[in-house]
Amino acid sequence: MKKLVIATASFVAIAAMTLAGCSARTDTGTGTEAAAGFAADASIGVALPDKTSENWVLAGQLFTDGLTAAGFKPDVQYAPASNTVAEQQNQITSMVTNGAKVIIIGAKDGSQLSSQVEAAHAAGATVIAYDRLILNTQAVDYYLAFDNFKVGQLQGQALLDGLKAKFPDKKSYNIELFSGSPDDNNAGVFFKGAMDVLQPKIDDGTLVVVSGQTAVAQTATQGWLAANAQSRMDTLLAANYQSTDLDGVLSPNDTLARAIIESVRSAGKPIPVVTGQDSEVESVKSIMAGEQYMTIYKDTRSLVSAAVDMVKELQAGKAVSEINDTTSYDNGVKVVPSYLLAPVVVTKDNAVQAYANNPTLEAAAKG
Repeated sequence: MKKLVIATASFVAIAAMTLAGCSARTDTGTGTEAAAGFAADASIGVALPDKTSENWVLAGQLFTDGLTAAGFKPDVQYAPASNTVAEQQNQITSMVTNGAKVIIIGAKDGSQLSSQVEAAHAAGATVIAYDRLILNTQAVDYYLAFDNFKVGQLQGQALLDGLKAKFPDKKSYNIELFSGSPDDNNAGVFFKGAMDVLQPKIDDGTLVVVSGQTAVAQTATQGWLAANAQSRMDTLLAANYQSTDLDGVLSPNDTLARAIIESVRSAGKPIPVVTGQDSEVESVKSIMAGEQYMTIYKDTRSLVSAAVDMVKELQAGKAVSEINDTTSYDNGVKVVPSYLLAPVVVTKDNAVQAYANNPTLEAAAKG
């Protein structure tokens, strides 16, 4: 196990305490840190990316409600889809200036926030990377997410299972691969997890990527935009599937899955086995209609609740207790102590059961 200890010279610590006005960190030697605590009504910053999926929209409201109920002052902001990462950088800087004691960041681009989180640390704030890892900096205290590599593995296995179920007489299957936005660290993790399952089957000929596009750079979907996925699928169909059957598509999330399905439908071809993620309502309906094959359920309510619990512990001056991984998520400078929640595969067969505690999704599954 790789353990990292952030050693800070005493004069730097004193300077940081002066900037913060009250806070200092104490390394517990266990991969977590105990803070000195802070006021029960402190400002808590939440910096989220654009509203490209239902889960980000839901997360913002849940953070506002959950932090308010806990007595904090939430400062929840979104970086607009039309802008670069600069807007999120500015938002984090503003949160630091306004005295946020914890800053929770769903990174728009995790590789471009090091200066901002280092400034947050210098001001005494604790930084929690939410859903997306922040890269190349020591100044990330915790990472909170669903197990993203496992998500990819589950998608890859579901694609294989769906192909076998839909085409029981075939010995090999023609597929195409899609991945998410290259500025989202999770996109590469999802893809690596999926390829951990799929690459051996590509190597032995069970799976055939007809286009030959198997590298993450070739399969990427800039901005996680549906239009980009649909355009690429249109091109793949025109170039490779005029007289060849397309059996399956690895899609990294539901928004792209629906775009891929629309492309295939518009081309007048049978809908292949298509994976997804996020349990968006329209994709749940698509699954129940027999179109999209599967999705991944990552209950945003559970993830936000865990984040709020972390804030409560930090406010009380306690070490964060919900850390279950101290080896997996290396951001290029340190292995970030992480709390990983378990994702759930959802198909038509188990959708009603899987969503039994979520009235909106349960209604979508029941039709």
